[in-house]
Amino acid sequence: MGLIFFLLIIAGLSVYIFFTNKKDVLVDMPSQNALYKNPKKTVDARVEDLLKRMTLKEKVGQMTLIEKKSISEEGDIPLYGIGGLLSGAGANPENNSPEGWFEMVSGFTEASKQSRLGIPILYGVDAVHGHTNVVGATIFPHAIGLGATGNADLVYKIARATAREIKATGVSWSFSPNLDLPQDIRWGRTYEAFGDDPVLAGTLGAAYVKGLEEVEDSKDKNDEEKVFILSTLKHYIGLGGMRWGTATNPEYRIDQGVTESSEELLRSVYLPPFREAVEAGAGSVMIGLNTWGDTKLAAQRYLVTDVLKGELGFDGIVVSDWYGVYEIPGSEYGASVIAINAGIDMVMVPFEYKSFTNNVISAVSRGDISMARIDDSVRRILRAKFRLGLFDESPTFDASVVGSKEHRTLAREAVSESLVLLKNEAEVLPLRDDVKHIRVAGSAADNIGQQSGAWTIEWQGVDGNWFPGTSILTGIKEIAGSDVRVEYSSDGVFENDLEYADVGIAVVGESPYAEGVGDRESPKLSAVDLAAIERLRWVSKKVVVILISGRPLIVGDALLNWDAVVAAWLPGSEGAGVADVLFGKKPFVGTLPLPWPARVRQVPITPDGRTQDGSNPLFPRYFGLTTD
Repeated sequence: MGLIFFLLIIAGLSVYIFFTNKKDVLVDMPSQNALYKNPKKTVDARVEDLLKRMTLKEKVGQMTLIEKKSISEEGDIPLYGIGGLLSGAGANPENNSPEGWFEMVSGFTEASKQSRLGIPILYGVDAVHGHTNVVGATIFPHAIGLGATGNADLVYKIARATAREIKATGVSWSFSPNLDLPQDIRWGRTYEAFGDDPVLAGTLGAAYVKGLEEVEDSKDKNDEEKVFILSTLKHYIGLGGMRWGTATNPEYRIDQGVTESSEELLRSVYLPPFREAVEAGAGSVMIGLNTWGDTKLAAQRYLVTDVLKGELGFDGIVVSDWYGVYEIPGSEYGASVIAINAGIDMVMVPFEYKSFTNNVISAVSRGDISMARIDDSVRRILRAKFRLGLFDESPTFDASVVGSKEHRTLAREAVSESLVLLKNEAEVLPLRDDVKHIRVAGSAADNIGQQSGAWTIEWQGVDGNWFPGTSILTGIKEIAGSDVRVEYSSDGVFENDLEYADVGIAVVGESPYAEGVGDRESPKLSAVDLAAIERLRWVSKKVVVILISGRPLIVGDALLNWDAVVAAWLPGSEGAGVADVLFGKKPFVGTLPLPWPARVRQVPITPDGRTQDGSNPLFPRYFGLTTD
């Protein structure tokens, strides 16, 4: 009898715990006629109707952004009412194809709709130069190359093409464009920015926002409530102005470092690009991981709430970066309270969603966070979801969009416009019709992975030609045609070394790297690449050096021995765009989006172009020879 009584108690407790954990999904099940489910109602009306139906736990769930690999059980998505999922670079489905992505995102979306109120998730990716997590997507030049084009119309078209490829896989949110202003080439994220000029960054950033967010269907062009893909301005604010080291802390590194907390610099340098892009309709802003003065950005109420939301009138989602909230000193509870009160709407946890939920619910119950602050955040998140049509539309997979011929043609055009001609002795370029023998060397000549850089398939990038695209070598052979003899040797060693080629082309540069890993005390060519160039010089009448890099490189006196030099940045999957310009099919039109230092002691270079040692840079901002 005692055993039976004990079992009954256990069973009762189990039922109590089950219903306690599930209580949010059992209360006030809305009818199909609920106002927020009616697409004919205004976005604001739908938001307010849904908001008043939500429990505190459901509201906190909407403020939670997690990495998809953190989900311990798929049922946690509706149970916790998770607001957003993301794929960190490399967090791909097992079937890393456009179809595999669509199936993965659709599965997560359907899971989210099983919650009591059926609120769909936002799904975000770092589509910083195309939808490049996906094998088969079009890989456009990184932002620094787009900055070299200075072409806002081209940037708009690239963002539009990227948005179509994102949409085709079921994703709704892109963590781009990047409005950082890199002043020190030692920073490993230099290539993610358009350049160091606030005017250039603002112009191209606004064009990119419009390309992502404008709806496709022409009948909706004047419908301000609709959004195609949610854009993200990053990183707010002051990234690019961090310093490499200090006299008291020489080991200090630049990434996620300290930016001078100057009101003058805020107003004249860092804020203008964000102002222009906010006015263009940006749907979200990501807070940087850097420190402004002595305080982490995620804790800066003045900058986030007073300036961004108040002064700039930003009404979208303010989202934290990877673990950005928990970098605020103190406990996870305290950091969450500080960040949300500062104005963070959606916290990229990105893994500890259970403890985050408990902490915020507890903070509200204690009065450490007001319900008004929670409601403001949730309104912004729900508004974005309604504007994206996530409550009303059922996405369909279109295999023809991702990596389409139209998009690859656009990418090839972007490559050709991004090339900057730095040196051209005796007008070696463009190559003339009398060039009948070309030798090609260098580590980057036949490597689509290297020319694409990081944030391509994996966070730190990949190596080789195993995914769709055209290497620069292949492009050269294609444009040269059968009448021109093209030889290739990565290390510059050729069998018939007694015969001089008309032209040697060295394609050399940096291996892919992302944040942190890419921080280099002296960014320069490797000894292997320099040796390949020298060997090529021995067997060629003229030598053209093409630099594949995410930033200007310190080339030193070696530049004197090269007949022509081209900055090709990180061109992406369509390497034939480089060949188009080398052979004169397209002219050189690109200009430097930031100064090119002659030596490391010149950096950082201030926004007004002053080097640290007072000497002139090797090439100033906006330098570029033309071949029109």
